[in-house]
Formats: sequence, C-alpha cells, structure tokens
Amino acid sequence: MGASLTGQELGELAEEHAALRRVATLVASGVPPEEVFAAVTAEVGRLLGTYLSGMGRYGSDDTVTVVATWADEGEHGGAHPLVPGPWPLEGGDLASMVWRTGRPVRIDDYHGVPGRIAAFVRDELGIGSSVASPIVVEGRLWGTLFVHARQADQPLPQDTGSRLTAFTELVGTAIANTQAREELGRLAETQAALRRVATLVARDASPAEVFSDVTEEAGRLLGADIASLVRLEPGNTAILVAYWSEGEGDQVPLGTRIPLDEESVTRTVLRTRRPARADSSESASGTIAALVRRLGVTSTVGAPIVVGGRLWGAMLVSSKQPGPLPTDTEARIADFAELVATAIVNAEARTELTASRARVVAAADETRRRIERDLHDGIQQRLVSLGLELRAGQATVPPDHRELEDAMSHAVEGLNEVLDDLREISRGIHPAALSEGGLGPAMKALARRSAIPVELDTRLETRLPEAVEVTAYFVASEALANVAKHAQATLVRVEVRVDGDTLHLSIADDGVGGANPARGSGLVGLTDRVEALGGTLTIRSPAGDGTTMRVELPVRDG
Repeated sequence: MGASLTGQELGELAEEHAALRRVATLVASGVPPEEVFAAVTAEVGRLLGTYLSGMGRYGSDDTVTVVATWADEGEHGGAHPLVPGPWPLEGGDLASMVWRTGRPVRIDDYHGVPGRIAAFVRDELGIGSSVASPIVVEGRLWGTLFVHARQADQPLPQDTGSRLTAFTELVGTAIANTQAREELGRLAETQAALRRVATLVARDASPAEVFSDVTEEAGRLLGADIASLVRLEPGNTAILVAYWSEGEGDQVPLGTRIPLDEESVTRTVLRTRRPARADSSESASGTIAALVRRLGVTSTVGAPIVVGGRLWGAMLVSSKQPGPLPTDTEARIADFAELVATAIVNAEARTELTASRARVVAAADETRRRIERDLHDGIQQRLVSLGLELRAGQATVPPDHRELEDAMSHAVEGLNEVLDDLREISRGIHPAALSEGGLGPAMKALARRSAIPVELDTRLETRLPEAVEVTAYFVASEALANVAKHAQATLVRVEVRVDGDTLHLSIADDGVGGANPARGSGLVGLTDRVEALGGTLTIRSPAGDGTTMRVELPVRDG
C-alpha cells in the first residue's frame, strides 16, 4: 500500500482540481479562446506559485508569438513585462525545443543556451528555471504553455511538466471547440452565399448580374477588402468584368485591361489553371505593381474559371490587412469560381438557343417574302394578264353570240375571285403593306379587315428593324383572329408605341376572357418568335373580364 498523502499534499491536489474545474467550466461555456488563454495562464501561475507564466502560439513561418501572460502580483503588480514578438524558433529555448520535439521540456540554467528567446528570458526577465508543455489541437502542435522562476529562486519542482499537461489538454479542447464552431459558422455562411448565387444562376439572370453578385458575395464571405472577376482576352491580356470593394476610394473601372506579361496572381492563375496567392507585392511589376500599391493590397488569392474545358478567366480576392489571407481561401474561392462557370455555360446556351431560334425565324420570314414575291410577280401578274385578255376578247364577241359573252363574263368573274383569294393568301404569308409602308400602315390594314371593331393607337415615328415589324404584325394578326373566333367581344383596343429602345404592343378585348395560352399552338409559335428576338409575351385573361396580350420587343438591328 502506498504512502498516504499529507494534509498539505491533499490541499494542493484540491487546489489543482479546483483550478482545472474552473478552466473546464470556462471551456464548456464556449467563451472566446483569448479568455481561456488568459484564465489558464493565471490559474497555472497562481497554482504553481511561479514568477511568470505564459502561452505561445506557433506560426506557419517558424515563429512563436506570445498570446497570453501572467505575472506574480507581488513582483510586478499583476503586469507582465512587455514581450515583443513574433520570435524565430532558432535556439535552445523552451519554445524551440517543444516545437522540435512535441514534448514537455525544462531548462534549469540558461547560461550558454543559444538563441534570441533564451537571451531575452535570461538577460531581460532574469529567469533561471523554466518548464513548458506542448498544446496539441486535434493531433497538430498548436503552441506551448510555460512557467518561469527567477534566477534567485529554487528550480521549479520536477512534477511541474506533468501538472502543466493537464491544463494544456483543456486549452487544446477549448481551441478545438472554437475552431469547430468557427468552421461550422463559416460552412453555414458559405452555403448561404453559394445558395444565393446558385439561385441567381438558376433563374437565368444575366451574366453581368451574376458576375456582380458573386464577386460581392465572395469578397464579403472571405473577409476580403477587394474582390474582382477578370475575363481572358486575346492579345495576352485580361479584362475586368466585375469589381467589389469595401472602401469608397478603392474603385477600379470595369473594362480595365490587365497585361499578362507582368508578374501577378492573375498571370499565375491563368498560366497554370490552378489557384495561386501572393502575400506581398514584391513579385508584382509594372502597372499591376502600381495598382497594388495604390490600393494598399497586402495579400491576394485567385482561382481559375474554366468553362467546358476552356479557360475563361479568374476570380480574385485581396486583403489590405496585416498578414496573409487564411490558408483555406483558395479552396473557398474555387466554389464561387465554379458557380461563375455554370452561369457562363447557361448564358452561352441561352445565347446560342436564342440565336438559333432567331435564325429559324429569319429563314422562315425570308421564305415568306420569297413566296409572296413569287406570287405577286408571277402568278398574280399572270392572272391579271389573263383577266385583261378575257375582257378584251369579251369586247369582240358579236351581239348575236350572247351565250359566249355570258360564259366569258363568268370566267372573268371567277378569275377575279381566284385573284382575290390569292391576294388574301399572299397577305397572310407576308403582307405587302408591311414591306411597303412599315408597321403603322400594316396595322391599319389589319384593323380595317378585323371582324371586330378596332380602336387603334399607333405612335411610330420611324421604321423599325424588319424582324421587329414582322413579329409585331403577326402577333397582332393572330390576336385579332383569336378575338373574332373565341372572345365574343364587341371591341378591341390595339396600342403600338416605342419607348426608348423597346417596342410595346398591347391587344385588349372586352370579351369573356378565360383564354388558355397552352391550348393554342399559334400562341406557342408567337411566343417562340417573340423570344427569338429577346422579347417577352404575356397574356392576362381572367374569366368574364376580357383578354389582354402584351408584347415587348427590343428595337435593335441584328
């Protein structure tokens, strides 16, 4: 049976458990890491009766930075001596040895210990004995917890290292919990931002709108001061197509050209097709360097935008704060770059579909015009000539041949009826009034022929592009035919006007309403024709309240 603990040892054990319990409670409450760091260094310093205590965090650049300190109130009035940093891990001091070994270490004599940290501890702080224990977070060395005794004091007890370890485990848990919460929060924010952009992409927003929104979302989410989107251009340049900045004076005009023969993150991303970063402006040159200096950029990360295997451009975020952007920035910005690529693919597909539909409509219109010309210049003219010949022949019939004259008169009347039918067919294929006078006269001709009275309001000062006039004419023609067949209307109001660069056409009747566009193949064809020109067609037809069709067409050539 082991020796029983003395009263003093029991008291020390109770104090240690109480200190650990206070720290554990703090960790469980989810307070910020800085508060845990301060509490741990104070608890350890008081519990072990040391002169000084502190906590250091290792950096990715082989340095250590003190993040929390505590000093014996009797010696320093509660204020720890100033500890500059970060310190290079280059000597035989505590932090350097923990960093190299990942184990608890101690120094009981600093004489001859190399390195700037050891010199500072020995000469500036007057330390004679020190113990440090590693802080490990999820298997990775994060930092160290250390305590110091003065040169005039006795060396720290041999169990100091093991007692520190209990506290470093709590610190590691606190850091892991905080990182998990931060990671969860970042993930939620990222998903929300990506969801907003994805929604924009899914509803077929214009590329310019997507570019602007995704650039701002990426900049805000990644904690950047500046975010931008560039498109690769011929001639070894890139062009700025979207830009966002927190600062009012940081604006860069859209359309700014970025030369790719100068060292920059943009050049590296577009050359390698991989994410890249620059945490200083030393590698930048020429106009890029001047722009970086003007904006005060300290760190930039970029990712490529690849569309269908083709390099399209790059997305970049920049910081003006001290220190580099977080190490996960490359991975996080890549998610936004993929959404931009999807938006571009969708836009190109829509553009190609619209162009294809426009080509089909243009080909059909050209066929209509050709048929109309063939009918007018060929068959119609031939029928007119035959009619004149018959009239001339009829005039030469002797008076005593009444039956022959009646037969020829009947033939002339039949020929005229065929000619009228042919003119009507020709008008339906491609109205001559549209070709000769434009949309205004053609709409007046439609109104005159309508079976339902038409109130026509046309405000057209000039001729419009042929495709626009033809589309508006056939929409009005189909709508008036539908009113005559189905609406039971007594009046139709037709309005045609141009506002800016848009043609507005409205056809409204006072009929029974209840029209279903899905049931009319003619309306489906009209919708295709309108959308092929980049326009919109809408129908409102509540039961018992008439039907209104509205069309908007961009007025532009091509």
